[in-house]
Order: sequence, then C-alpha cells, then structure tokens
Amino acid sequence: MKTLTVRLPEALVAQIEAESRERKLSKSDIVRERLTRAAPADRALPASYLAIADLIGSVKSGPADRSSRVKHYLKSTGYGRNRAR
Repeated sequence: MKTLTVRLPEALVAQIEAESRERKLSKSDIVRERLTRAAPADRALPASYLAIADLIGSVKSGPADRSSRVKHYLKSTGYGRNRAR
C-alpha cells in the first residue's frame, strides 16, 4: 500500500479522530472507508449520456477541425452577412 500525505481542516480531523475512537479503528482505516464511499470505482454514466450514446460518432461528414475554426466556417458559408431584400 502507498502512503499519501494530506492536509485537512481541524474540524474534519476532529471528526475522524472521534470516529476512530468510537469504532476502535485507525484513522487511516476511517479515511480509506470515507474515500472509498465517496468515489466508487465504477461510476455510473449519467442518464443524458446514455440517452445519446448510440448517436456519438454517427456523423461522419465535415472537417475534423470544425470546432476549433467555427468563425472561419461560418464566414465561408455567408453566415452573418446582410442579405439582399
């Protein structure tokens, strides 16, 4: 197991120490439990992602750099120019 040094607020340290005494576990065990509960290993995907997952990558047209050159592509299509009435 690796060692990690972390600075914690006094109030949080007091909570961890109190829980450690109550449960008769080491402070390291308490911190490991809390970290494990806070960050599950297999995070569930958000519902919004699942709703469009089958569409991701389905559009194959257009230049690869479109998102970085938006102004260039809008200008080339005439977007924003005054139209003849």
